[in-house]
Amino acid sequence: MGTTTGPGDGTELRGRLVTLRPVRPEDAVALRELRASAKVARWWDPPEDPDWPCEEGGSSTRLTVLEDGALVGLAQWWAEEAPQYRHAGIDLFLDPRVHGRGLGTDTVRTLARHLFEHVGHHRVVIDPAAANAAAVRCYEKVGFRRVGVMRRYERNPGTDSWRDGMLMDLLPEDLTAAPDD
Repeated sequence: MGTTTGPGDGTELRGRLVTLRPVRPEDAVALRELRASAKVARWWDPPEDPDWPCEEGGSSTRLTVLEDGALVGLAQWWAEEAPQYRHAGIDLFLDPRVHGRGLGTDTVRTLARHLFEHVGHHRVVIDPAAANAAAVRCYEKVGFRRVGVMRRYERNPGTDSWRDGMLMDLLPEDLTAAPDD
């Protein structure tokens, strides 16, 4: 598995099962359709910007997740740049048809490794809905630890009700190796 200098400069990150590359305009329709699918929309609000995921000036670096060249999802990362708090945060969704095959775990591991080794972050955070047990398990497989529950953290998509979020973090020494590393 190799990583290159890194997205947003047009290069790719390669995991065992997935390749991550910067989102291209031709990815937009498929990514919007995936985000709108019932199993993804349960956890992700519809995008506010009509140009998502290709709008300019956003604070996140968005990457298309590919399996054998086929688009299967999106991963994104952002950075807190204040020196006393500097760290990265990540998020992702995958096509529900590829769930349970290790692609999420490989995506998270590949992106976290890049953020540690090539971007220089010392900590990565992720904040799934506390009720999203599959996501929490995926992140724990990579080495993320539960920091705590953030009560009434985010609105349930399409409703006025609130749900709890699970704050999780990962340090370089917590990152688990892939089975064949």
